[in-house]
Amino acid sequence: MAYQALYRVFRSQRFDAIVGQRAITQTLKNAIVQEQISHAYLFTGPRGTGKTSAAKIFAKAINCPNSVDGEPCNECDMCLSITNGSQEDVIEIDAASNNGVEEIRFIRDRANYAPTQATYKVYIIDEVHMLSTGAFNALLKTLEEPKKNVIFILATTEPHKIPATIISRTQRFDFKRIQVADIVEHLADVLQEMAVEYEPNALTIIARAAEGGMRDALSILDQAIAFSEGQITETTALDVTGSLTNERMDHFLQACVDQQVSDALMQLQGMLEDGKEASRLLENLLFYCRDLLLYQQAPALLEQEGKQISEGFQHLASEVQVEQLYQFITILNETQQEIRFTTSPGIYLEVATVKLATPATQAVTTIADSAAPDSQQIKVLQQEITELRQQIKHLHVQPKETAKPKNQVRQVASTYRVPRERVNQVLKNATKERMLQVKKIWEDLLDSLSPTQKAMLRASEPKAASDTGIVIAFDYEIICQRATSDPEFSLALHNHMSRFIENYAPESIFITQEDWPSLRNDFLAGNQGDGTLEVEESDNQEVSLLPETEDLVVTKAQELFGDLIKIEEN
Repeated sequence: MAYQALYRVFRSQRFDAIVGQRAITQTLKNAIVQEQISHAYLFTGPRGTGKTSAAKIFAKAINCPNSVDGEPCNECDMCLSITNGSQEDVIEIDAASNNGVEEIRFIRDRANYAPTQATYKVYIIDEVHMLSTGAFNALLKTLEEPKKNVIFILATTEPHKIPATIISRTQRFDFKRIQVADIVEHLADVLQEMAVEYEPNALTIIARAAEGGMRDALSILDQAIAFSEGQITETTALDVTGSLTNERMDHFLQACVDQQVSDALMQLQGMLEDGKEASRLLENLLFYCRDLLLYQQAPALLEQEGKQISEGFQHLASEVQVEQLYQFITILNETQQEIRFTTSPGIYLEVATVKLATPATQAVTTIADSAAPDSQQIKVLQQEITELRQQIKHLHVQPKETAKPKNQVRQVASTYRVPRERVNQVLKNATKERMLQVKKIWEDLLDSLSPTQKAMLRASEPKAASDTGIVIAFDYEIICQRATSDPEFSLALHNHMSRFIENYAPESIFITQEDWPSLRNDFLAGNQGDGTLEVEESDNQEVSLLPETEDLVVTKAQELFGDLIKIEEN
């Protein structure tokens, strides 16, 4: 006999053999015993959680003459014919390849005839969400007027794609992901029956890689048996699943905790060169951080899961702070979401590694521990800003003749270098249309960023936009400096901007609100034309535009900045 995959050999044949779905199987058994059988059922849930197996067991149980407590005997001719798929009154259909109106009409016509051998004629339609609109309408007619002794069982992984009119005419059962401990127990039973030796931790690795699906777990176990040499070891499971060893995760996270950025990046590079998949790598690190957190707070839970505690794991758990673990989990989770939409996951992994291993990230996580000093500092900054505004207002209201000459004004030194040439390059090609596009999607852009990035961009506004660049002005210089030195922030703006505006991926240029007026005025003064605009110099060396040129300058400014400028008469 040809070899059969494990998930076929060990497919559940009784309700009690279905793993992790106790509430559903007990409800179906009670319905059979009490003879409260509906004409249509909808089984939903992730792949490999027992939907189709439960449907076939249900078909056997309601037609089995020797059924006991809602369970089929699996020995009579009826049960055996349903198990091997030869029973004409139990029809299993794949909606992915039979999704047309004609197929469903054929089913509807056959449903008019009574079953020939079984008590109930059962139609099991797998992946029912693949049916076309016309096919759903044809099926709806059958469900509205069900025939006697005809039962429909619809199975799907995407119930949101099924019309509400269909769902409302069925009894819905939601199958959930199977717990790791339940998968491990079932895999151990399978290996014991096959007389294959194994290491307990190897089954945990396989169960986690299956992501709640028993069929996936059995498929991975099948590969592990073929790969191993008589015994399934932890190394075998790691190689088959592409997961990380505990030692590698120990060393990587230890480098992050010790803030050794170079060492952490070197270890990441080594893992990627070994062929570790980005999504699997992030998943392993997330689980490892979760294990560290549980070991610190409730070690008994890890013991129940059979987690093997190494010396490196214990040392790391004793050294890392809870707040830092929260930070690690947040960064890894955000990176896991970001790599879903990129073709270069390695870049995001490198950025995440830098964030995990830099002191700045640790300072952010401990902000709660120093709330009082930060609050006081914020008050001081707010007071200084208020005083500066009053001084500026006082300078505006002073008579012109009493104003101090420019060479007597004390300039405040700034550590931020204004990218004047890059700003001028954007202004030369800036258009009102681009600016309106950016303003239109600005709120959507904010919502798409991470909380930290969103907070930074909240304190800014776009000032000018061309086809290749955008000028963004921040309210505070410290935030401007932070944005300029954060490559991930610029990359996020670049990616999300191209997603919201077609064929538009500008380079972001950051300045302060304080620098913007001088940059704008200097650009206008240097682009008055080819000699047609005249200027004159007053006695105090201040440059002013002649009255006849003011309208031209205002027009040029309106073309560049649109609604962002405000015209005031002096």
